[in-house]
Amino acid sequence: MHRRFGVRMLFLAGLLAMAAATAQAERRPFVFDRSHSQINFVADALLISAHGYFERFDGEIQIDRENLENSSIRLVIEAASINTRNERRDNHLRSADFFDAANHPQITFTSTAIRRVDEKNVVITGELTIRGNTRTIEVPAQIVFLRDTSGRFRGQFQLNRKEFGVSYNSAMNPIEDMVTVQFDFHLVDQQAMEQRRQQQQRQQQPGSSSR
Repeated sequence: MHRRFGVRMLFLAGLLAMAAATAQAERRPFVFDRSHSQINFVADALLISAHGYFERFDGEIQIDRENLENSSIRLVIEAASINTRNERRDNHLRSADFFDAANHPQITFTSTAIRRVDEKNVVITGELTIRGNTRTIEVPAQIVFLRDTSGRFRGQFQLNRKEFGVSYNSAMNPIEDMVTVQFDFHLVDQQAMEQRRQQQQRQQQPGSSSR
């Protein structure tokens, strides 16, 4: 009887180990391919439409290729890295009139749910925080491609800036409330990227073979 009990326990332990390995395989960490990822925006005003982007951002991304609904993303943008190719305007955008980057240095987005619309489209629901103000938004994203170790996602949506405390306006150059946000992310499997980096380092070492 003790022997049967021991066999059952070993069998149960094996099942648990297999389940843990399967769960780990489902969700994998991905990172941004910096040279092929961007966050842009367009803010319309009376005199000009200001086109800009954020230079610095990072994130914690988990992707389940077989079940995207099981994926997640937490995006962190450095507010002070805003760039509209006009230094005077950028400094104003960093000030308390707009992003107040000194007191609120980060813009964050944390996903709470992902819904697959069809083969090429998903909707990401999450909490967006700007200037300490948090709102739930829905972000449509197109799946350009999704391979074993990489994927590309892009999308466009609009935000009401005043809902996030960005309410400054100008009598001479009135600014529209709605701002268009565009993103294009190339994501790479973190483990695969690290393995490639280590391989490149070994190839660069003196005496290493290029084969």
